[in-house]
Amino acid sequence: MVIDDFLPSLTLSVTWSKEQAKLGNTIKPKYLQDQPTISLHDETDHDSFSTKPDLTYIVTLTDPDAPSRDNPEWSEMCHWIASNVSLSQKTFPILPLPEFELTENDVSSTGSEPDDVVEYKPPGPPPKTGKHRYVFLVFAPKNGTTEALKLSKPKDRKHWGTGEERGGVRDWAEENELVPVAANFIYSKNKKQ
Repeated sequence: MVIDDFLPSLTLSVTWSKEQAKLGNTIKPKYLQDQPTISLHDETDHDSFSTKPDLTYIVTLTDPDAPSRDNPEWSEMCHWIASNVSLSQKTFPILPLPEFELTENDVSSTGSEPDDVVEYKPPGPPPKTGKHRYVFLVFAPKNGTTEALKLSKPKDRKHWGTGEERGGVRDWAEENELVPVAANFIYSKNKKQ
C-alpha cells in the first residue's frame, strides 16, 4: 500500500504536453519525459486547514512497482518531490467526462514554478515488467503552518532512502509531518513486453 486511506480535500490535475492523468489511464513513457504541470483545485464548500489559500503544498511521484509488480524489490521508487505548490484559481470536475477534455489553455498556472526537493525523473518502466503504477500525492503540513518547510531529501530514490523494501512516500511524509490531501495516478509500461 502506497499510502493509508484518506479523504481528499483537493483535486489534483497533472498535465504533460500531450497527455493528462485521469485517475488510472495508461500513458506511454515517451509522453511523460517532460516535467508535468500541476494544478490543485479546492472543490469543497468547507474551510479546513488543508485548503487555506496561503498554504503551500508538496507534490510527490512514486512508483510502487519497481522494477516490476511481481518483483518489487526496489519499491518504492521516488520520481519527484516538489514543494511550494499553491492552489490554482480555476476549478474542474474531479472525474474526466468524455465531452470535457482539458487543453493547455484550460490549465491555470499558480504563477510560480514549484521548487524541486528531488528533481523530476520521468517514468521509464523496464522491458518485460508489465504496467507500472505511478502515483502522484499532494501533502500539506500536519500542523497547518504557512511557514517555509524544511523538508528532508531522501538519501536515494530507491525505497525513498529508507533502505527497506516497500519503504516509500508514506515513511517520508510521516518523517516530515505531512498529511495527504489529494492524489492521482497513471499506468505506464515499456513497449517491449
